[in-house]
Amino acid sequence: MTFASASEAKTALDAAQQQAHDAIASAADLDALDAAERTALGKKSVLSDVQESIKHLSAEDRPLVGQAVTAYKAMISELAAERRTGLSAADALARAERERLDLSLGGHARPRGHLHPLTQVRRELEDVFVALGYDVSEGPEVETDWYNFEALNFPPAHPARAMQDTLYVNLGAPEEVVMRTHTSPVQVREMQRREPPIYTVVPGRVYRNEALDARHSPVFHQLEGLAVDEGLTFGDLAGTIEAFTSAYFGSAVTARLAPSFFPFTEPSAEFALSCPFCEDGPCRVCGASRWIELGGCGMVDPNVLRAAGYDPEKVSGFAFGFGLERMVMLRYGIDQIRAFYDNDVRFLAQF
Repeated sequence: MTFASASEAKTALDAAQQQAHDAIASAADLDALDAAERTALGKKSVLSDVQESIKHLSAEDRPLVGQAVTAYKAMISELAAERRTGLSAADALARAERERLDLSLGGHARPRGHLHPLTQVRRELEDVFVALGYDVSEGPEVETDWYNFEALNFPPAHPARAMQDTLYVNLGAPEEVVMRTHTSPVQVREMQRREPPIYTVVPGRVYRNEALDARHSPVFHQLEGLAVDEGLTFGDLAGTIEAFTSAYFGSAVTARLAPSFFPFTEPSAEFALSCPFCEDGPCRVCGASRWIELGGCGMVDPNVLRAAGYDPEKVSGFAFGFGLERMVMLRYGIDQIRAFYDNDVRFLAQF
């Protein structure tokens, strides 16, 4: 087709531009877009006819038609580029979705865990003593013989050392470094570190050279209490034990003291609590005795106060200690200490 004037050529280009705009905008994929672009700019397009007609136009019309051709080409190229960008992004998303690998396992969600029963009881007892005005102290698990024994009134060759079943560490002189057999060394460290008054509890792991059985473990946990102040008496100790056993086991449970011996306390006592499981008939926990032994206690021996740098004429103190495993076993009726260390989820999930 040949156009005789600039007006005819521009009218044809305007109509072709609208058709191209609609075709490009509706192109569903890149192939359809390429076809629409060829239709608008190819050899069989209106643009090709207009370009062929320019040489037959007057000198005045040629520049006008040339400008219209340039504008037409720019407009089509811009529309096609914009549509191509959109289609390319959509195509990439579709391809990614087709090629996506589902690596989720599904159906195997693990339930959320919780604190070990020993940790739960330790924190609960710490809260009980903090409410009574105590703070919480910690110390090293690998100790020197001096802190573990001598400062606590265990002189060398003292027969009470044989009760501790000590695990020695191959450091320093022979039998100079030990795995602590009780939390009592922290008593001495705390007294060396600060001046009275001291009211503190010491929870922690301890070690004994014992075979693992229903009631014993080479690794277990203790919680020890220490109070040092002016004018403390055995009555203060008895009242403290009564307060914490009632707070932990309930107000119906009471405590009693019986004479005993510990090198680091004088006088010393074993404390027991009334059996919270007793009902009519024999009790498998206390054996119908109505009392359960819980731990040891006593007034801090003057030699221990002197070893820590205190004057026993000016201050006095009391100490008490018990096993955390035993507290959990008594509360829940557990009869095997090894259950705490078997990592059996069926057992731990009960708490």
